[in-house]
Amino acid sequence: MASDIEALTKLVQNFCEDRDWDQFHPPKDLAIGISTEANELLDLFRFKTDEVVKEKLKTEQFKERVSEEIADVLFFVLRFSQMNSIDLSQALQEKLKKNAIKYPVETSKGSNRKYNE
Repeated sequence: MASDIEALTKLVQNFCEDRDWDQFHPPKDLAIGISTEANELLDLFRFKTDEVVKEKLKTEQFKERVSEEIADVLFFVLRFSQMNSIDLSQALQEKLKKNAIKYPVETSKGSNRKYNE
């Protein structure tokens, strides 16, 4: 049975292939897309306090805008991984293993300090 990530990746792949977009999706442009969309998400929070953001996220309109930007980021991440044969499930699991070494629970719990601080 395919993972949710695999199923979503296939949806994105089919969407793009139906439109003949492979030619527009080299690694550089997909990486730019990830960054651009992440910045559009970030822009929704610019100059807002944490309290204001919490209140805005209770509104359907703001939550929808945030959801759309997150979906755009996910689209580009899935497309990048698909076009470059990166298994996202495996990549995430491997990264979490590395981070578990850098940030052991004993020294990291409740702390936002970087591993080398």
